[in-house]
Amino acid sequence: MPVGLTRCLTVTLAAALLAPALPAQTVDEGDAAAPPSGLVIPDSVTLFGNRDPNVRRATALVNGEVITETDVDQRLALVILANGGHVSDEEKDRLKLQVLRNLIDETLEIQEAAAKDIQVSQAELDENFARVASNFHYTPESFAAYLAAHGSSARSIKRQIQGEVAWQRLLQREVQPRINVSDDEVNAVIDRLKAAKGQDEYRIGEIYLSSTPETSQQVMANAQQILDQIKQGGSFQAYARQYSEASTAAVGGDLGWVRLPQLPEALAQAAAQMQVGQVAGPLAVPGGYSILYVIDKRQVLTADPRDSTLSLKQISIEFPAGTTPAQAQQRANEFGTAIHGLRGCGAVNDVARQLGAQVVENDGIKVRDLPPQLQTIMLQMQVGEATPPFGSVTDGVRALVLCGRDDPPDASAPSFDQVMAQMEEDRVGKRARTYLRDLRRDAVIDYN
Repeated sequence: MPVGLTRCLTVTLAAALLAPALPAQTVDEGDAAAPPSGLVIPDSVTLFGNRDPNVRRATALVNGEVITETDVDQRLALVILANGGHVSDEEKDRLKLQVLRNLIDETLEIQEAAAKDIQVSQAELDENFARVASNFHYTPESFAAYLAAHGSSARSIKRQIQGEVAWQRLLQREVQPRINVSDDEVNAVIDRLKAAKGQDEYRIGEIYLSSTPETSQQVMANAQQILDQIKQGGSFQAYARQYSEASTAAVGGDLGWVRLPQLPEALAQAAAQMQVGQVAGPLAVPGGYSILYVIDKRQVLTADPRDSTLSLKQISIEFPAGTTPAQAQQRANEFGTAIHGLRGCGAVNDVARQLGAQVVENDGIKVRDLPPQLQTIMLQMQVGEATPPFGSVTDGVRALVLCGRDDPPDASAPSFDQVMAQMEEDRVGKRARTYLRDLRRDAVIDYN
């Protein structure tokens, strides 16, 4: 089963742990060597910090199974890589604690699967690792070397893959058969979708953190720190995989397409005020706090105009080295005037010759693949019109001319089987959270 880099990718933080005190040794006065002048060395020495960086020391014992500091550091490195390496020292400290919690959950999942005679073969792990490597345009060998160079390892990713595959198989065998979704429930959902045709629908990402009345303030503060990191350029998906306690954590917090009435009131109110690409939070919801991300927006069972396929011509000019800002502005003004006077795509090549410009054609680009600013402009244009010029002195100035547009087909309601599968998946996710809570409660965990 294909498995991507989930629950995290990111660099190394090796926080020094306090080493246990060495037992005191009794030394006869006559045998004691005189210390060098000026040094005061007690008979019983307590060492602080790591004595040997090559020694793997246990960070936790989960039902007798060791999670080492090396395990934590290598998984932390994956998380930092997923965030482009831009993680503050303070954030690393918080991430390290969360990584340990995730490794404990992962260990519990693998142990429970093994207790049910569910194993993941080495061949499967190697196959999935190779698939992950190819997604990043690496061979398995070069990907392993890349990970090692950044403080992680192939072993760390394979362990994560093992946990996800084993847990998924366990849920399929032990939980999914007990999930019941009736035909009437599915038909009711389809009827509601048809009745809601044309209404706004949102693709939502969520990071959910559970809390109790006693932990509410601390959890809210943690959520605010996560939100701040995301606003500073952190990956929402990576943080969702690492921190979210919802079943959608493994898919980067993606809830899929939902309508506002399907969301808790606090999330619905926030989403209604947000634009695509915005994040908001922490939002108080039943049982904890959520961070909300509006990934996309569309109308129910209505074709999205951003799926229109465009036929475009791009006309562009470049500025020679040494061009002053004033000269560039004058040249850009001449370019803008010529573009404004265009009369259809047939005139583009003639105008380009007059300006000494280049022309590039593309007959298969979708509106949604353009930058957001150009999407809005393009949807309002008629065939033969050009966008305003855009660019810079360094990159040159260009404009897009719309030569044709093929509108997308009308959207249709999801099939009965699709709705059934989604409802079953939601219910399995809820049971899975309960299952994992029970495993945590019954586990014997010793922290070093």
